[in-house]
Amino acid sequence: YSLPRGAGCGGIVQAMVFRFQKAWQHAEAQRADTVHLDELQGVTLASIIEKETGRPEERARISCVFHNRLKKGMRLQTDPTVVYALLLSHDYKWDHNIHKSDLSIVHPYNTYVVKGLPPGPIANPGEASLEAALHPMPCDDLFFVSRNDHTHVFCPDLKCHEANVRKFQVDYFHRRRE
Repeated sequence: YSLPRGAGCGGIVQAMVFRFQKAWQHAEAQRADTVHLDELQGVTLASIIEKETGRPEERARISCVFHNRLKKGMRLQTDPTVVYALLLSHDYKWDHNIHKSDLSIVHPYNTYVVKGLPPGPIANPGEASLEAALHPMPCDDLFFVSRNDHTHVFCPDLKCHEANVRKFQVDYFHRRRE
């Protein structure tokens, strides 16, 4: 942000809102015909994409996975929403690891429990994530899992996904403990 010297809180907030509105309008101009999200839903999905990957080349594909899951009535089951739910749970001490028991906490932001999008954004999405949310790449994927190198591997079906979870999560962390 480019702010004048001495800009107060109101001026800073105004600049942030203006920048967001400009980014949203740009993303809206590129909206795919198949995407029917209102502004809150679009920003919420973009915030999840923002937290799910920092890799620009993956955003549109991750968006595709989420759109495919939403169309099929599947839960999004995305870890950043669990982290956000845990951080909002004041009685919970998060150790920066997601445990199996965390996936079942009842919270409106936990997309392992709740179908559809959470009630609002979990982060401040950048313009690239806004664009990805409104213009996903075409794909048949329904799943992705971290390769533990800041990239993901994508799958169209559960069998493929389970094999990748074994390879990139279970086996990987088992080897690290040895």
